[in-house]
Amino acid sequence: MRYSPASPSTPAPPSMTRLAAASLAGTAVEFYDFFVYGTAAALVLGPLFFPTFSPLAGSLAAFGTFGIGFLARPLGSVVFGHIGDRHGRRPVLFLSLFLTGFATVAVGCVPSYASIGAAAPVLLLLLRFLQGLGLGGEWGGAVLLAVEHAPARRRVLWSSFPQMGPSVGFLLANGVMLALSAGLTDAEFRSWGWRIPFWGAGLLAAGGLLLRSSLTETPQFQEIGERARLPLAEVVRDHWRLVLLTAGALSVGYAVFYAVTTWALAYATEHLGVSRTVMLVCIMSAVAVKGALTPVSALLADRYGRRPLCLAGCTACALWMFPMVALLQTGEPLLMFAGFLGALLAFITMFAVIAAYLPELYEPRVRCTGAAVGYNLGGVLGGALTPVVATALARGEGPPWGVAAYLTGVALLSLGCFALLPETRPAAEPTEAGAEAAPA
Repeated sequence: MRYSPASPSTPAPPSMTRLAAASLAGTAVEFYDFFVYGTAAALVLGPLFFPTFSPLAGSLAAFGTFGIGFLARPLGSVVFGHIGDRHGRRPVLFLSLFLTGFATVAVGCVPSYASIGAAAPVLLLLLRFLQGLGLGGEWGGAVLLAVEHAPARRRVLWSSFPQMGPSVGFLLANGVMLALSAGLTDAEFRSWGWRIPFWGAGLLAAGGLLLRSSLTETPQFQEIGERARLPLAEVVRDHWRLVLLTAGALSVGYAVFYAVTTWALAYATEHLGVSRTVMLVCIMSAVAVKGALTPVSALLADRYGRRPLCLAGCTACALWMFPMVALLQTGEPLLMFAGFLGALLAFITMFAVIAAYLPELYEPRVRCTGAAVGYNLGGVLGGALTPVVATALARGEGPPWGVAAYLTGVALLSLGCFALLPETRPAAEPTEAGAEAAPA
């Protein structure tokens, strides 16, 4: 069952700019926390927390703890989705940000295996789980803050601001890592330097909480008559097919993003001999361009519809994975940058749209749970598995074509799922003379 979007005649609140800034800031901080762990997993966590493993096994173990965060995200979407659908979107924004910030700071305080033995990786795994739990709730609260305040004809544009948060968070996380990598010796970085970005998460979380302190509840939530008693049960009963389709549809975005930002970083530094600094600059440059172009995809989706942009992005991903791996294998910075940029532009063609698309598929009473569960299950399918699977497939000599084949397969799966989803773009404003109504 698909929910028909709210009437496009609802006027835009005068505070949309502030609301968009608050949603962007929150997702930026949360994804900073999440990404700084991924970068550390690619660079230092294996030897520090799994020193008895071989280099390959240590990398797999570090990426395994990375994946735990994704497994926790659907649980976070259930817990915080219940809060959001029962008690409002606003509490979700505070609780999720606080939890993720606390867990990230604590990661920076965990002693290494050499200090406390097996307790070190256990603590690391627990804190990574809490990170994922908080992030699983953050996305739903942040996007609904924008979606449920925005005018219908610009809903994708305003909801694309929280979708820029991951780019900002990634650039912050890796910018700090790059500065530390360049300013410290390798021994200093591995000893204590890698912990600094985790400690910095506390300041960022405090700033995000302050910015969100004056927010009001969304008008669509306030207009709900009878609230869902058990939102998850209602979603599973009435919308299970929709949840599975959206999870499959979004898996390619996660797979491509983490293949570029996490697996490629580890592969190039370990197998191709490319310096850590060069790789971070290449990846960060591609992410910066992707972030800057996010509103462009959003405007196109407001004009032409959500589904066409998603289908185009999936198709581009399927066509680009083998060229991306070939360009990565050269080890040449400009060519690697081109490969990463092509992949991330295909990615953002979809992910600039889904912050509006997913909520529009659900009625308001279960929207926070339904949209967040689908979004975060996609993270398990695409994000949790990709660094581990890609690391295993990249063993041996020669270009890792197995990784390209895997990513192409995920893209084709997502393409099929998007093809089965309906369009949700609201009809054109009745005051716009001559405008054609889009499918409801």
